[in-house]
Amino acid sequence: MNAAAQTVAGNSSRKFLLGRLHSLMGIVPLGLFLLEHLFSNVTAAFGSAAFNHQVAVLHAIPLLPVLEILLIFLPLVYHAGYGIYLAYISKNNVNKYQYARNWMFALQRLTGIVTLLFVGYHVWMLRVANWLSGTEISYQIVQDHLSTAWIALFYVIGVVSTSFHFTNGLGAGLITWGVTIGKHSQKIAAWLMFILFLILSAIGIGSVVSFWIA
Repeated sequence: MNAAAQTVAGNSSRKFLLGRLHSLMGIVPLGLFLLEHLFSNVTAAFGSAAFNHQVAVLHAIPLLPVLEILLIFLPLVYHAGYGIYLAYISKNNVNKYQYARNWMFALQRLTGIVTLLFVGYHVWMLRVANWLSGTEISYQIVQDHLSTAWIALFYVIGVVSTSFHFTNGLGAGLITWGVTIGKHSQKIAAWLMFILFLILSAIGIGSVVSFWIA
């Protein structure tokens, strides 16, 4: 193998590994955190005491700041950074080839940007800002934050975008990791991911509404 071929092979191998790591980060630490976050927030539907209890349980986890940095912040930085790179180098064909997969590809990139903006805003306002001020997160703080109509609407858009980005990415990950190989299994997985998207979106929207109407 000559030097040029070795360079191409090395670049291809590196791209393969970076892509797999990007997929893994989105599914395992970030995906699991999303599920935990949605199901923790839905406790707001049962009142302030239930939500505050859930927050207290989470904050009692040993070494929580370290875990947040290692399992959430760093994977998020990598997943978002590499995702932006993929969006920059990728070519969308929705105007030329209007296949469902091309639309899903374009929507995945779009919701990735919306999700990044939403998560960044959410983390800053209800995690970093409270930490800097020494204020513990509570039902009342979240309710006050969502009392503004445009913020509540932004959260609704954000949770729907995040739910789609996760479920569509999970479906793509099943293909990438060789779980769904044939067209039939991929079609079934696509429908399951769509149902999961609806469920997660309903949970997220329900949480926002719970704070809004309380």
